[in-house]
Amino acid sequence: MKFPLIWTLPAVLLATGCTVKTEPFTPQANSVFANEKLMRATANQEPIVGSIDLYEAMARALKYNLDTKVEIMQAALKMREADLVTYSALPKLVAGAGYAGRNEADASTPSTRDDSIYTSDLTFSWNILDFGLSYVRAKQAADETLIQEEMKRRIVNKVVEDVRTAYWRAVSYQRLVGRMRALEGRVARALRDTRGLSSGGESSPLVALTYERELIEVKREVELLEGELMVAKSQLAALMNVTPGTSFTLTVPKRTRTKLSVPNNMPEMFRIAAENRPEMREVAYRMRINEKEVNAALLDILPGFNVYAGTNYDSNEFIATNDWLSWGAKVSFNAMKLAALPAVNKKIDAQSEVLDARSLSVAMAIMTQVHISRTRYAHLSKSYGTAAALSNVSHRILKQVRDETVAQKTSEQILIREEMNALLADAKLDMAYADLQNAYANIYASLGVDPFPTGLTTTQSVDNIATQLRTMWTDTGGPAKIEVVATK
Repeated sequence: MKFPLIWTLPAVLLATGCTVKTEPFTPQANSVFANEKLMRATANQEPIVGSIDLYEAMARALKYNLDTKVEIMQAALKMREADLVTYSALPKLVAGAGYAGRNEADASTPSTRDDSIYTSDLTFSWNILDFGLSYVRAKQAADETLIQEEMKRRIVNKVVEDVRTAYWRAVSYQRLVGRMRALEGRVARALRDTRGLSSGGESSPLVALTYERELIEVKREVELLEGELMVAKSQLAALMNVTPGTSFTLTVPKRTRTKLSVPNNMPEMFRIAAENRPEMREVAYRMRINEKEVNAALLDILPGFNVYAGTNYDSNEFIATNDWLSWGAKVSFNAMKLAALPAVNKKIDAQSEVLDARSLSVAMAIMTQVHISRTRYAHLSKSYGTAAALSNVSHRILKQVRDETVAQKTSEQILIREEMNALLADAKLDMAYADLQNAYANIYASLGVDPFPTGLTTTQSVDNIATQLRTMWTDTGGPAKIEVVATK
């Protein structure tokens, strides 16, 4: 038996394929990749001009936040996938070409073929069963697109809610940082004076140490306060997709009371939330997808009816006709799929029960979140009122102590302590206001109300988006009157 050289080619290719080795990126390739991503992460963004108010911060988060961008792109990808599924329902038009040859003629019979033959064909075919199944899959893919849209809504709402909290905390830091620095300087000077008095014997060691301890405690409180507030600006920068370390200032608005424009009726709020929340809509779409799976299972077991027609060509000179038309029809049936149908139906029913149970779980979670958000808002409204009263009385005390210090009726130590108390009271007032703003936004988020106007797109400029947000929400940080109704 002869083994022509041609048979050695597959063996060589197979042996070569079995020797493939892993090739990790080189340090240079890693460096190029990393630096390119670092440059693009914040590229092509509108520069920050002037101070940033709440609505510009929201606009920048909507336009540039990368988590939001990913969700928007995922929604677009799902739409493209749904479009692609619809093409599977189209008939098939397949073109083919081939070549066949042999080195020796078949000597056992008179030759009926050329040594080299070229063939080609163009065949149109359509399977009616595939068309029906493709239609069902296309409808399911469309529902998957709608699910992705709801996931996008959930992420965007969370980002905007986080922006509101970070913004007000960062404003608090910007409002208080000057006073914190000044108080730190005064504490440092007082500490030096106290240690000088103690070492010079001008004051009792115990009195001096006690005073020093109080000053250090004041210094620690200032540092803790600064550490808690200064992080908020970095968090806000991240939400707006601003390069870390970039210097920018925030508009410091007056604190004003928030006003809710939601029904003062808990069952009505439950209804609104259940109809609008992305989580509930997602379950509803998944249930609809599962219902269509019943139709898909039935179509899958039906006999397949395939029709075809085509044109053919064969270069063999020993046949009477070298080109011809062909057509026909074929019916096929897979009996094993019929046997598996009961198991498929049981799986679909089980999935339906799981989704139904999940919908009830989501409904309960939504009701709980709505109730908690309303309760939390009421509690934080009281807390804000208490913090405002504490700040007011702290400033009145500070004024009295300052007057007495000028008249030399009290010590510098008491004045520093009261300045610290007033500073802490103002910081707690700001943080209480930030928490109240978060609770306020959380009520609308729990109802599934989008914090941006319908039709808003991220292709618009930051100023345009901010203007629309400012129109929708009042300058006091509340909604201009959001229509809290179920989206039809």
